[in-house]
Amino acid sequence: MIPLATIPSPAQGVWHLGPIPLRAYALCILLGIAVAIYIGQRRWKARGGDPVLVMDIATWAVPFGVIGGRIYHVITSPQAYFGANGEPIKALYIWEGGLGIWGAVVLGGVGAWIGCRRSGVKLPPFADAIAPGIVVAQAIGRWGNWFNNELYGRATDAPWGLEIHKWDSSAGEAVKNSAGDPVVLGTFQPAFLYESIWDLLTAVILIVADRRWKLGHGRVFALYIAVYSLGRGGIETLRIDDANRILGLRLNVWTSIIVFVGGLAYLLISARRRPGRETELARTRNTDKASAETSTETSVTDESSAAKDSTTKDSTTKDSTTKDSTTKDSTTKDSAGKDSAGKDSADKVKGDQAKDDKAKDDDKAKKDLAKPDLTKDDLAKPSLVTNDQGKTDQVKTVQDKSDKDDKLGAKQGSTDVTVDDPADSRRHAEP
Repeated sequence: MIPLATIPSPAQGVWHLGPIPLRAYALCILLGIAVAIYIGQRRWKARGGDPVLVMDIATWAVPFGVIGGRIYHVITSPQAYFGANGEPIKALYIWEGGLGIWGAVVLGGVGAWIGCRRSGVKLPPFADAIAPGIVVAQAIGRWGNWFNNELYGRATDAPWGLEIHKWDSSAGEAVKNSAGDPVVLGTFQPAFLYESIWDLLTAVILIVADRRWKLGHGRVFALYIAVYSLGRGGIETLRIDDANRILGLRLNVWTSIIVFVGGLAYLLISARRRPGRETELARTRNTDKASAETSTETSVTDESSAAKDSTTKDSTTKDSTTKDSTTKDSTTKDSAGKDSAGKDSADKVKGDQAKDDKAKDDDKAKKDLAKPDLTKDDLAKPSLVTNDQGKTDQVKTVQDKSDKDDKLGAKQGSTDVTVDDPADSRRHAEP
């Protein structure tokens, strides 16, 4: 029995515009993306960023997110595609529904990281700015599940029970009976509606918390995945569609628990280590490892160049020193040779001069001996004699000879004879 008050479900989820199919599920996803970008631009601008960059980064994040969401769905529900009656090709039919939010968040984050790097901004503040928009997009996207008559819970007769049709996912419409009316399976818990409301409530919590505590360094995003996971885990227990289970719990419940714990841990640790909100949105060179490596390589290159210059300088100095030493040694050797040769020459000249002086002295001595008797005055005069070293000494040679003669004469009793002049001597000697 169908309750009098229920939430109806669409009997059709696709319309054709000529050959182009317009699918409600895809339109809800696109609308959610547009709203997320709009909210992200406003929040990014409020933080001092360029709102145009949000669209640039979204061109990377959105495709990655869609692919990641589909991969997660196929991995966690492989029976529909690779089971006994599965069709592997349908794993690519995204328009038929089946996007896992956790895969979309993970791979979409990779795309956002690439976009942020290319745009020159930091990922954590960008993630904080876009987080409320993401969860609002999820709230809108859940209405695509409503169009596809999916994501519902246990049967209920509550006034807000959701009417679910028997659905042909290939045609994108409800199966009809013989009368042409959609076949109704019953009324169930509107799990999609619960999640949509929870998503909107999460967005409000994020915005209020961010304004109240000025969250930064990725903490708004961490709060988003923690709060969303808390509600998603509870809603997941209401669902009755086929799913893989671990220890009696649906796989998505375990995923929600793990993500909740991780988000809460990051939120607490980050608040301790980096309180407040970052003021710089641009990605600096020191923040990026690749740029740091470039700086290190530049520093190493400079050091290598300096070392090379130093080595070259040392080598040049060494060569110069060696050349100077060689030149000095050569000069010293030449000088020593020249000095030795000069000394030998000087000694030779000196020896010749000494011989000449000695010869002159000998000649002079012979002449003096050959002279007749000298006067007393002459005898008193000293004569100059050159010694063996070439020095000239005044020696009273003649005087000494005269003294010897006087002493000899005194011995013999002779009378001293004073010779005043040689001429007088000669006169007295004549008969």
